[in-house]
Amino acid sequence: MTLSSSNLLDRLTRLHPKKIDLGLDRVNLLLGRLGHPESDLPPVIHVAGTNGKGSVIAFLRAMLSAAGYRVHTYTSPHLIRFNERITLGSANDLSGRPISDSLLEQILNDCEAANHSDPITFFEITTAAAFTAFSRTPADVLLLEVGLGGQFDATNVIEKPAISVITPVSLDHQEFLGTETRQIAREKAGILKLGVPGIIGPQTDDVRDEIERYAIHSGVTLFIYGQDYRGFEERNRFIYEDDKGLIDLPLPRLAGRHQLDNAAIAIACFRKFHGEKASRAAMEQGLKSADWPARLQRLPGEKVGGTAWQENPPEIWLDGGHNPHAGYALAQTMADLEDRVRRPLYLVIGMMNNKDVEGFLSCFTTLATKIIAVPIPEQKNAMAPDDICAAACNVGINSEQAKDVSAALKQISLSGPSPNRHDGSPRILICGSLYLAGHVLEGSSEL
Repeated sequence: MTLSSSNLLDRLTRLHPKKIDLGLDRVNLLLGRLGHPESDLPPVIHVAGTNGKGSVIAFLRAMLSAAGYRVHTYTSPHLIRFNERITLGSANDLSGRPISDSLLEQILNDCEAANHSDPITFFEITTAAAFTAFSRTPADVLLLEVGLGGQFDATNVIEKPAISVITPVSLDHQEFLGTETRQIAREKAGILKLGVPGIIGPQTDDVRDEIERYAIHSGVTLFIYGQDYRGFEERNRFIYEDDKGLIDLPLPRLAGRHQLDNAAIAIACFRKFHGEKASRAAMEQGLKSADWPARLQRLPGEKVGGTAWQENPPEIWLDGGHNPHAGYALAQTMADLEDRVRRPLYLVIGMMNNKDVEGFLSCFTTLATKIIAVPIPEQKNAMAPDDICAAACNVGINSEQAKDVSAALKQISLSGPSPNRHDGSPRILICGSLYLAGHVLEGSSEL
């Protein structure tokens, strides 16, 4: 990103005193001044939910591009560069590439000028910029991820998407969305629109009931996981099932049992969007090629310092999961790995201070040998390592602190053998925040 683009983004963060202020009035006003680019987009698949949104989009993008569609995507937050949030599909690259620095700078300048310095949140004005970029670049489909909630999220200005999707809903961002899953479900259900099919991922009973109640009131037809479709593993294959029958497919490339659910949601969307002739070959290619960094991403352990690891490097995983539902999915994956190859599990964790750290860590009480708490660089609202260690103590897991991820890995390399595991090299999960994950990826060449 150019220095001028970076300075411009910094300026935009100061246009509103609050980082998050849900509502549609400000973004609608700006979009009107820009000539309503949101009305000149390719068909939109709108994706809300607490967990799995990005993975569903990754699978769906891979399937759609394999079927010959030019695919735009809008996701957040970014890991390293802001440009990652806006990817533009083209005839030369169907699955899309991050917006160029020059186009980003041009569009951000247009949005800043049209806004007239009026109060608007950073997400609202950058969403308007994304819509402007998408409207100026021909494509066949736009995969649009909700930023926060649904009903009052800036992306919900789209009046008639092709499909609305709600991935698993759980507690997160309670200060904005409510303290009960039913309240959060109502916010997520706000993306459902009359005449637009709604594809619903696996949900708890109370969440599903709330979404169904909203859909009935709004006249929305739902396609519900566990009732209308599902996905499961059988004999090392992925089986997708709906009212049209069974499809035998390869297992998803993305690791973790929860990715079977995300893959099933993506296939349901792909079949709904592509129609009766949905390509099985495109589904296979999508499952095998989907890429989504910092979601149980395997890092090269041989790059980690420590002489004890030079011949037998550790197994290192990176994930940005940060709420109890994500913690459960990660713990389930670590348990599956432990069943195959026993290794002592260490968590290197940094979190933002509005997250349920005890709820997250409680998922690992029978798995983790030790937790090493680290700060998140350049995040003033990051949780102090002291507080993470206190939470670890409360759930009964040994913990210590390190000044950064590299120091944490060094400390692990100097640890003695675990009394409860075989003495093989460690299994390390770096987790707790996408901000931390982005920092790790940006500096991974140093690890």
